[in-house]
Amino acid sequence: MQDPAFADAQSGPDAGPGAAHDIDPEETAEWHESFRSLIETHGPQRAAFMMDELSRLALGGKLAWRPPLGTPYVNSIPADRQPAFPGDLAMEQRLGAIIRWNALAMVVRANAAYGELGGHIASYASAADLFEVGFNHFFRARERQPGGHKGDLVFLQPHSAPGVYARAYLEGRLTEHDLAHYRQEIRGPRGGARGLCSYPHPYLMPDFWQFPTGSMGIGPISSIYQARFMHYLTHRGLLDCGGRKVWGVFGDGEMDEPESMSALTLAARERLDNLIWVVNCNLQRLDGPVRGNFRVIDELEKLFLGAGWNVIKVLWGSDWDGLFAQDRTGALARALSNTVDGQMQTFAANDGRYNRDHFFGQNQELARLVEGLSDEEIDSLRRGGHDLVKIHAAYAAAMATTGRPTVILAHTKKGYGMGSAGQGRMTTHSQKKFEDTDLLQFRDRFGLPLTDEQARRLDFYKPEEGSAELQYLQARRRSLGGHLPARHTDCDPVAVPPAESYARFALQGGGREMSTTMAFVRMLGTLLRDKELGPRIVPIVADEARTFGMANLFKQVGIYSCVGQKYEPEDIGSILSYREAIDGQILEEGISEAGAISSWVAAATSYSVHGLAMLPFYIYYSMFGFQRVGDLIWAAADQRPRGFLIGATSGRTTLAGEGLQHQDGSSHLWAAAVPNCRAYDPAFAGELAVIVAHGMRRMMVEQQDEFYYITVMNENYAQPDLPADVEADIVQGAYRHGAYAAEGAAPERAPRVTLMGSGAILTEVIQAARELARRGVASDVISVTSWSELARDGARCEDGAEVPHLRRVLDGTQGPIIAATDYVRLVPESVRAYLPEGRSYRCLGTDGFGRSDTRAELRRYFGVDAQGIAEAASRALERG
Repeated sequence: MQDPAFADAQSGPDAGPGAAHDIDPEETAEWHESFRSLIETHGPQRAAFMMDELSRLALGGKLAWRPPLGTPYVNSIPADRQPAFPGDLAMEQRLGAIIRWNALAMVVRANAAYGELGGHIASYASAADLFEVGFNHFFRARERQPGGHKGDLVFLQPHSAPGVYARAYLEGRLTEHDLAHYRQEIRGPRGGARGLCSYPHPYLMPDFWQFPTGSMGIGPISSIYQARFMHYLTHRGLLDCGGRKVWGVFGDGEMDEPESMSALTLAARERLDNLIWVVNCNLQRLDGPVRGNFRVIDELEKLFLGAGWNVIKVLWGSDWDGLFAQDRTGALARALSNTVDGQMQTFAANDGRYNRDHFFGQNQELARLVEGLSDEEIDSLRRGGHDLVKIHAAYAAAMATTGRPTVILAHTKKGYGMGSAGQGRMTTHSQKKFEDTDLLQFRDRFGLPLTDEQARRLDFYKPEEGSAELQYLQARRRSLGGHLPARHTDCDPVAVPPAESYARFALQGGGREMSTTMAFVRMLGTLLRDKELGPRIVPIVADEARTFGMANLFKQVGIYSCVGQKYEPEDIGSILSYREAIDGQILEEGISEAGAISSWVAAATSYSVHGLAMLPFYIYYSMFGFQRVGDLIWAAADQRPRGFLIGATSGRTTLAGEGLQHQDGSSHLWAAAVPNCRAYDPAFAGELAVIVAHGMRRMMVEQQDEFYYITVMNENYAQPDLPADVEADIVQGAYRHGAYAAEGAAPERAPRVTLMGSGAILTEVIQAARELARRGVASDVISVTSWSELARDGARCEDGAEVPHLRRVLDGTQGPIIAATDYVRLVPESVRAYLPEGRSYRCLGTDGFGRSDTRAELRRYFGVDAQGIAEAASRALERG
């Protein structure tokens, strides 16, 4: 018998020049026989060694040849190497069928009642068996007893959420009333039900979902950095994460997202053998085939192999084993390897007769393989992703892999079991309605114990309490530690030191010149030395540590590396030398804002994921934050993170010569749109110290689910002492910084204006106040530390029960109000509704694109320098 692995190896896309022309088939057959004999006599390890030796010999001889990355289109684990299935196969198939039905009924019922609600059936139909094998045999929950398993991290394909709800219904975690309120998060609670969110959303279901995956590509990259953070915790001696896995069930179409692929080599480089991806290759995107004219599984296999992953393919179910065994010439493997995905979907959408005629009818060799099969038996040939035995074998092999991550490429049918209503069809992703005949066919296909009337009514089905099915379901989860998904928030608080212990220099600035970036780095360095809080701090930077003056931290706490430092750094003699260490504390992510924010998310959610509170500080160019990776920040907000995002070199004019793509004028707009993000733009080091102290206390001691975005500047200017008793005002968003009397005029007769400013532009506001004083105009200067906090406070006070903080701060001031920032005008415009009545309000900002020039020129260009602010105040007085 010829092994399919050797059959027509030259036909693949990686075949070398001339490989299709075998000038000596007899010699080729001898080589095949010799290699098979080597495997049988000395085993696969010896055979693999010889292949490595031959590869080195060929490459060393500079042949125009390279080993192919791909493998034949067959299962990676042969039938004779499959472990025995440890569960009750018939029982698990029965439970899976019930869950499939309830998931379908949820979506169809919701859309029958409210046609606009949407929902998805076909994705879960394809992935159900991939989920069930995990839930029944592999996904470990966090055990509550001391010393218990800390639990696996499971990222679930978002469009399959109905299936997860349907399983939770059988487990008793959700009621039938809850299922009847799918995608009704407002209506549901009014009716005494739990409104079930569309996709995994931890913010909206904080005790249920652990990770948000609804934005394609976010789940894959997040899972990689969560797995790496587990190694980080272990290597630093903070928490033993051994024996825990990160599982990710994703779609093949999702692999087109850049975030899905961007960190594959990091996963291999970091030896993340705690990471297992399951890619549901149903070959179908929302609109059509993922790779209609190619084979996405081949493409993904090469990509993951090239990145250094272990690849396991689960392509064909057990029904195919007999066909492969009968195939003496490799015709079946050859035909499958030459069928593009678009055609494979056509086969999936049609019945057994069509497949007999059009697939097995391609040649006599294939036709002979199915001579003894009926059309119904051909129609029931399963892809590997629908075979519990094959899936279990792949998962077990992945669990046993060491030294590298594993991806399981599971071949499925989108809309599996939906028949003419959607199996393998172009429109199946949006299928939400079923005719009565479709429902009855689905019932019969999966052998569900429903009457015709129950099926037509879309009744939910749950076996009786105490039934064999429910006992089995609960027993499997008990053996794995409990229910999943589940999100926990129990976490010990961490004490934070008083601000005077790490920020006295900032609180008592004394007029010393310093940038707020340098003030932050100095505070961070001192905080890292605190015995209790210090070890919990995670400094994160995306290859800009030296830019931000953080190089002194390299020696202090080291840069995390899973292998330590195997080289002598060029700057080893310097006090700022580059130091990597296996217990290093800094996460230096290279030129990857997406990677750095993913590390931040892993650290910021550690309190819930691991029960260990960590405090990440991610410092980056502010322009490369919310604007560049805003989707990841939004996903972070969904997970209720706790940590600091430090937008350095912020503002459109503070960065001077860097120009348009580096100058940030909009990040505070983005930040204001994230409900649990508290954004601040402090001008002085003392203000910064108050905000950091407040944030640490809120997140680490009070354990509030909020995170902080703070912008800091690289411009050196005099840092004043913090005025007395302004801490509460700083946190609320504004305080009265000072008053400037008019020169040469009686106070009661001098015209007055109120000047508001934040961040880099507050120093220009102060200069403008002095210039106006020389012109005989008195002014009050308001330091605005957070426009978004002022706006939110104003919105809270709209019922009139309280006076907005901004209005209280402005009490006692007079005249027109001029607001100036280094951001677009919409930032200060956000507080217009909460000003005292009858006061004119003019906003100055940096709308438009940035430019490369000096700070003075940029501020003059945008009209936010002292001269521009003074002129705006004078014009307002003239109009008044």
